[in-house]
Amino acid sequence: MYATTLGSLRYTFPDLRAVLAAASPPRSGDLLAGLAARSMEERVAARCVLADLPLVRFLEEAVIPYEADEVTRLILDDHDRAAFGPVCAMTVGSFREWLLSDEADPASLSALCAGLTPEMVAGVSKLMRNQDLIAVARKCEVVSRFRNTIGLRGRLSVRIQPNHPTDDPAGIAASVLDGLLLGCGDAVIGINPASDSIEGQIMLLQLLDELREQYDIPTQTCVLSHITNTLAAIERQAPVDLVFQSIAGTEAANRSFGIDLELLREGRDAGLSLGRHTVGSNVMYFETGQGSALSAEAHHGVDQQTLEARAHGVARAFQPLLVNSVVGFIGPEYLYDGKQIARAALEDHFCGKLLGLPMGVDVCYTNHAEADQDDVDSILTLLGVAGVSFIMGVPGADDVMLNYQSTSYHDALYLRQTLGLRAAPEFEAWLMSLGILDAQGRIQGPADVRQPSERLLRLSGKRTRAAIGAPP
Repeated sequence: MYATTLGSLRYTFPDLRAVLAAASPPRSGDLLAGLAARSMEERVAARCVLADLPLVRFLEEAVIPYEADEVTRLILDDHDRAAFGPVCAMTVGSFREWLLSDEADPASLSALCAGLTPEMVAGVSKLMRNQDLIAVARKCEVVSRFRNTIGLRGRLSVRIQPNHPTDDPAGIAASVLDGLLLGCGDAVIGINPASDSIEGQIMLLQLLDELREQYDIPTQTCVLSHITNTLAAIERQAPVDLVFQSIAGTEAANRSFGIDLELLREGRDAGLSLGRHTVGSNVMYFETGQGSALSAEAHHGVDQQTLEARAHGVARAFQPLLVNSVVGFIGPEYLYDGKQIARAALEDHFCGKLLGLPMGVDVCYTNHAEADQDDVDSILTLLGVAGVSFIMGVPGADDVMLNYQSTSYHDALYLRQTLGLRAAPEFEAWLMSLGILDAQGRIQGPADVRQPSERLLRLSGKRTRAAIGAPP
């Protein structure tokens, strides 16, 4: 039991998960689950309790019992007591003050990662304003590598997301070409397939791999199929770079996705066995999103932001190349409007970076949410200042297959130009070698890159015709 008195009123909370839930900023998902604070006064009371809570309490009281959940067991069994040492005597409130101090520099934050649990970082985030989340996340530098280097300070990578409602090779190839000519694609060229066909997945993998090999593009490709399909594609000798899977913060939610931790280990081992990486061995790509455990009725009475941080704890165990919070994708039932989406995006990015993850954010919303592209512009800018590792590049910012709104190739250019950010170094050098970037790092117009763009178009057309069985 936790309690505090504000004025003449006494507020009580039965357990740690109730404190965390009541301390959360307002969001529709927690309200829907019956977990949100019943008033602003109760929210302040919960934050007072949380601020005085010793960090070691999170090692003594699990929000989901150890014996009932393999994610809890992973978090506690992998906790590094030595790394935790510098902050072990702090409360959540004093930890916040330390994170905002000059003492918490990039080196000390990096050394601390393994000593923090997801619940600790979720807890401290609930005491922070948006600017605090930005200031601390900006100090965290998390670098990952496969064929290029992602996450270096002053860099911003972009995923080309060329989804097509029928997996049409011509449409996908055109979207990929568009993204490359606008300097995107260094995070990954990643397709969400419209079909669940393994044969279709292999066709798309071959299309992307031939394009990448023909022009020696220093990036990685991925078809974001279920991990069991990817394992089947690997068995058929498909050119798999990254092993993708959506993950959540509870064992039950992950089982609703058809996965468990052992399957993720099998996927990582299979990805590494192919030896397709060159500059680093981060072969996993994870996507997460606040509200997934609630939608699966697998939240165990834990608020959605704490569960999102626990999903980051799962990701950390597998040394991923990319972790992407698809922040507004699940819908207004979980994040109602632009303000709630913005807060969640900054929380997810902060928590992931503090746990040592290469965090990207799909700044997005569904068409029935109280949000628009102005909200996207604002959130994108905040994340750029916070040092987000990568964002999405969707043609026209409108994903016609998944039916939601995101960020475009031009949005990525805006962020790079406005904040002085650059692509991954290996990819930047490739762009310059083709004349897509000039010596000052500016994208060249179509006339300036006519020859390489024509070559790319010819290759895309040739592979497309082969994929659909047409004569060359």
